Amino acid sequence: MGISIWQLLIILAIVLVLFGAKRLRNVGSDLGGAIKGFKSAMKDEENKDDNTEKKLEKKDGDVFEATAETKTEEKKDKA
Repeated sequence: MGISIWQLLIILAIVLVLFGAKRLRNVGSDLGGAIKGFKSAMKDEENKDDNTEKKLEKKDGDVFEATAETKTEEKKDKA
C-alpha cells in the first residue's frame, strides 16, 4: 500500500503550480550546491586527519637534538 506513480505525479503537479518551475529550479540547484559543499568539506576534513596522523607517526620515530647558543652584543663606549 505504498504511494503509486499517479499519486506522485499529482503531488508534483500541485507543487509545481504552487511554487513555479523557476523557484523549484533554484531550490534544486541550491540543494545540490549545499550537498556538494558538504561532501567537499568532509573530504577536506578526512585529508586533514590523515595528514595529522602522518605527522604524529613521524614525530614518534624521530629524535630531535638542539643546542642553545647565546648571542652577545658588543657594548659601544661613548666618549
